[in-house]
Amino acid sequence: MSLHTHLERAARGEMPDWAQASPARREHVDRVALLMGDWAVGLGLDSEDVASWRAAGVLHDALRDADPESLRTGVPPALRDLPASVLHGPAAAERLRVDGVEDSAFLLAVAYHTLGHPELDARGMALYVADFLEPGRDLLNEWRGELRSRMPGDLTEVAREILAARITHLIEDGRRMRPETVAFWNTLSREG
Repeated sequence: MSLHTHLERAARGEMPDWAQASPARREHVDRVALLMGDWAVGLGLDSEDVASWRAAGVLHDALRDADPESLRTGVPPALRDLPASVLHGPAAAERLRVDGVEDSAFLLAVAYHTLGHPELDARGMALYVADFLEPGRDLLNEWRGELRSRMPGDLTEVAREILAARITHLIEDGRRMRPETVAFWNTLSREG
């Protein structure tokens, strides 16, 4: 199996022509892709899988700087009620699908990198983690550094700790949780 052209190019750091990402966003995706590639190598994955992991790091925020309302009609109907801040993942995944990417696990990883999903594979879970842990974020640096130091070998536990912190934040803010996020928590809890 070979990678789709978009994934091959993304593994080299190139975004599709339709991407809408500012220079600051590009720096973020480059850091996420670097983590993803390093972790894939650390897990002993083959070169195609390493490229796929890097590509996920690049493509997850390909539409992050697009107008969220313009993305809403381009996502599956079941996701159109998502908050504006997370529409970019499902929109990028749908655009990749329309362009011919058939790797459903890859598309799920891109679509749910902010929310989590119970069907994420290791690459998807790593993307969820890398998006939060990339070293350019200035938030809880000591804790995040400690979590990064445990990767990739402690992926499930690190994902669980990040998800617990995010859920706690949602609860403290009185915000609702998506069913996918709750199911992701339940999946991670059963694996522990």
